[in-house]
Amino acid sequence: MPSPLPRRAHQALVHRLAESRRLRGNGEVLRGHHNINYILPLGVGLALLLGTVPFARAKLRIPLDTVEVVPRIWPSEAEVLRVVSRHLREVPRCLADFGDHSLHAYRRGRALSEEIHDDDVNDDLMRAFADFFVRTARIPVTELPPRPADWPDDGDSERFLHWLVDFTEERVHRANRDTFGSLFDDVLIPEDAMATFKRNHTGLTSRPFRLLHTDVHRANVVRRNRRLTVIDWELAIYGDPLHELATHMVRMGYGKQDRDRMTALWAEAMRRAGHDELTAGLDHDLPVYVAFEYAQSVFPDVMRAALGLPEEPDELDFRAAGRRICVAIGLAREPLQLIDVPDLERTVKALRRWHETHVAGRSTGRPADGDGMTAE
Repeated sequence: MPSPLPRRAHQALVHRLAESRRLRGNGEVLRGHHNINYILPLGVGLALLLGTVPFARAKLRIPLDTVEVVPRIWPSEAEVLRVVSRHLREVPRCLADFGDHSLHAYRRGRALSEEIHDDDVNDDLMRAFADFFVRTARIPVTELPPRPADWPDDGDSERFLHWLVDFTEERVHRANRDTFGSLFDDVLIPEDAMATFKRNHTGLTSRPFRLLHTDVHRANVVRRNRRLTVIDWELAIYGDPLHELATHMVRMGYGKQDRDRMTALWAEAMRRAGHDELTAGLDHDLPVYVAFEYAQSVFPDVMRAALGLPEEPDELDFRAAGRRICVAIGLAREPLQLIDVPDLERTVKALRRWHETHVAGRSTGRPADGDGMTAE
């Protein structure tokens, strides 16, 4: 039943009641890379204001102040969900948008990260993912929110890839050199790494653009009664569907056999649905997008490893962070054409030097470089 209150008063009341429930601390707290989520029981009054079922639960999403490492072309996840939830009915809708945070319907079930490990992805699950990608590709692009003024034209796959490369270079690498430049240098990441990648990857086939989630991995997929729901759409963009497939395969950690199988099932599902044009140039261009994922990941992985160190790390902390960086650089070695890569000892030494320079002031109350950023 619609609320008799004026819209602004209605929003203010919903906000106050949701905050009151959050502050009581009687709900589950889930922390991700980009948001902290409070799972709240709505109660009768708040449920009626929102037009949902009494005693249901909702998810209050509050963005974290983090290092920017991935593009967000639509600042409001609520705008994206208004479109997505009309076409993918299982996706939880946004119940209230408060500007800087929002309240969403809560999808009950278990995240795949709680039950599916690297070697447990079977054909049925891959087919379910392929079906999700087909259904997402059917969402009318005319209903999506406006894109940025400099966004590549529909079908310009090469410019789309180069836009992503430029974002990594300008907003992730260059924007963080004051804080992390010495660490990047010490672990032998060349300053021109992304420029070299861009020069070496041209000639992509044109494919029609579609809505892309870009973050379909175990923690963002909920399963209940064998049905999958893909949640957390804040990183959705409009672009080349092969980018979607590549990010999925890399973030799921598929081995070569599973990657080949997922690619075949994706292509089969797209063609069966009449989307042959989305598979054009698959054999040549998909490896390029996979290479880009490994290339761009090296910067956030190095920064997150450094920021994740405690204020007073011990040897085990440094070595765990060092191993994380070594793995990331190892995966990026071929895509970035790295001649030299650091061993664990060099990486640990680099982390010690960075930590001494950038974190030492915190214990004395003095602001340190990078203060306010988190590892998430």
